[in-house]
Amino acid sequence: MTAIRAFIAIELNNATQKILGNVIRQLKPLTGDIVRWVPEQNIHITLKFLGDTSPANLEILKKIISNEASRYAPIALKVTNLGAFPNLRRPRVIWAGIEAPPSLAAIQRSIDTETQRLGYATEERPFSPHLTLGRLSHNATPEDIRKIGDLLVKNSIAINASFTANTVTLFRSDLQPSGAMYTPIHVAPLKS
Repeated sequence: MTAIRAFIAIELNNATQKILGNVIRQLKPLTGDIVRWVPEQNIHITLKFLGDTSPANLEILKKIISNEASRYAPIALKVTNLGAFPNLRRPRVIWAGIEAPPSLAAIQRSIDTETQRLGYATEERPFSPHLTLGRLSHNATPEDIRKIGDLLVKNSIAINASFTANTVTLFRSDLQPSGAMYTPIHVAPLKS
């Protein structure tokens, strides 16, 4: 069987997706085609990008996710300001920040540790919870990058969204000409 692209994430509720969709709609006319915006239904908090995954590993991954999720209570999360990686002056990825209790980082670390035992590389960078909203085009010129950086620095779009994460989801990611399509493979509830 063919490997699938997969990742583990926390899904947003519909209300939070709509709020972030409105933020994107406010920014879109100001950025032209320099930024490829994420469809609001695809916005999520990535806990672990697995990449190419053997179908033989899926059952083990489902067990890992269920076991780890069952150890943590639902997590109250707040969406905060806009930001960018690597920074606001040289943006490549535009994101909305997340305020979260330590349990979010703890579940991310435990999933990272358990999946590492299956041979998935551990994340080298420290966990920085965020919601990717858009990525600058690979064709963006230094002037384009500076323009988007200035827009983000001057931006005063308020994001007022909170939600509670109740599940952890294993997703399949299929790359289409129109963008990535995410399909839930397994949804594990947090401890009730």
